[in-house]
Amino acid sequence: MLLIPCPWCGPREETEFRYGGQAHLAYPTDPDALTDAEWADFLFMRENPKGEWAERWSHSAACRRWFNVVRSTVDHRIRASYPMGSPPPKGEA
Repeated sequence: MLLIPCPWCGPREETEFRYGGQAHLAYPTDPDALTDAEWADFLFMRENPKGEWAERWSHSAACRRWFNVVRSTVDHRIRASYPMGSPPPKGEA
């Protein structure tokens, strides 16, 4: 089981959280101008790297806040966690 460090509540078991997908995605500036294929590409196509990966998590069982986590997809070790809107810590994803 992962031990996820919430920036506000501290480390907690992963059962308290909900995964929210890739972090730092830029929403399309004019979504109405996208074709169905472009919109589907934005919604469903994500990178699948081997190594460091920034992802969004929600602490749904406690503070209910969203935050970002840098996690390795190789060994699942969490390298950093930080509030939404903040840049990743230096040297991280």
